[in-house]
Amino acid sequence: MAAPGLVALVLVLPAGAWPNLGPPRRPYVHCCRPPWPPAAAPAHTPTGVTGPWVGLPLVRPTIDISILKGEKGEAGARGHAGKSGEEGPQGSRGLQGHKGQKGQMGPPGAPCQRAHAAFSVGRREGLHSTEDFQAVPFDTELVNLDGAFDLATGHFHCKVPGIYFVSLHVHTWTFKEAYLHVMLDQRPMAVLYAQPSERSLMQAQSLLLPLAASSTVWVRMFHRDQDNAIYGEPGDLYITFSGHLVTPASEL
Repeated sequence: MAAPGLVALVLVLPAGAWPNLGPPRRPYVHCCRPPWPPAAAPAHTPTGVTGPWVGLPLVRPTIDISILKGEKGEAGARGHAGKSGEEGPQGSRGLQGHKGQKGQMGPPGAPCQRAHAAFSVGRREGLHSTEDFQAVPFDTELVNLDGAFDLATGHFHCKVPGIYFVSLHVHTWTFKEAYLHVMLDQRPMAVLYAQPSERSLMQAQSLLLPLAASSTVWVRMFHRDQDNAIYGEPGDLYITFSGHLVTPASEL
């Protein structure tokens, strides 16, 4: 006898007939991970959107800028210089540097234009004083720069002002007085004197004088109550009168 056949009954029900039929459903949970499925993102409906797009989650795209980086551009124009800052404190003195090489010799300078003035004259013939004041003339010229000394009058006429050295030398006459003055213009500046003696002597006087332009320097004899004379002879030069510029006034 044939086995009895199995009859399966399939009950076809419409959807939603028994919503609570069957075991309860729980979300799938995996250890150490967030629950699945994730909670739905809040719906965002753009203004003016209708239809099937309503309620979809808002998606914000993110662009990786590094993949869009272009090639390096050319350097721009240099900007204007900024204002200078405040001056800082002075630094300490540095170490002394090495000695440099000797430089080349420079061109020669202009020659020094120094003024000169000098005279030196003498008298070979003796002279006796016949007046109270008598100028001593000279007859021998030794040095006379620029012709500044007049032998006939015995006067030196200054052309270069400054400081001069002046000297007078005479030989006295025996038993006669020798009394002379070194004169600057009309002022006696120094005396050369020798009293009467049985022996003749060489007497000298010297001094420094400040002379201005056109000043005169000369020698005069001063006659008192005794014979006043200076000795001389043609063969030798016993009487001399000299002077020279020491420092011009431009350098004083």
